[in-house]
Amino acid sequence: MSITQISVFVESRPGHLVRTLDAFAQAGIQVRGFCAGDTGEYGIVRFIVDKPDEALALLAERGAAARASEVLCARLDDTPGELRHVMAVCADHGINVVYCYSLASTYIALSVKDIAAAEAALADADIALVGQEELSCALAGVTL
Repeated sequence: MSITQISVFVESRPGHLVRTLDAFAQAGIQVRGFCAGDTGEYGIVRFIVDKPDEALALLAERGAAARASEVLCARLDDTPGELRHVMAVCADHGINVVYCYSLASTYIALSVKDIAAAEAALADADIALVGQEELSCALAGVTL
């Protein structure tokens, strides 16, 4: 059993990713998970969305360099060692995990060059930032 992932080649500059996300939002396509990685001036953003065929067609209409591929999606228990167990099973069977990412799309980790500036900008926009303890509690279903 696999799910469809859409990979989009994007320029690594402010606003480029927003255009893709705007297109998804306007079309009513919900992002369930994503992973963005850069290679300098360009990067690949991988998306798991609720309507992959529609998302791929939309990106093609807009001339975006995008493609679909199949990936596995495993549900993990929220217990120590669970991720390790999945990776160990793959390793024990000679399966190389090329890349992986989380699909918890309500919490995202952002790598930026200036953390203080990003914190200030996001706080000014009323975007909630969480610390390590709050994140751990939230993902475990505990309220502070």
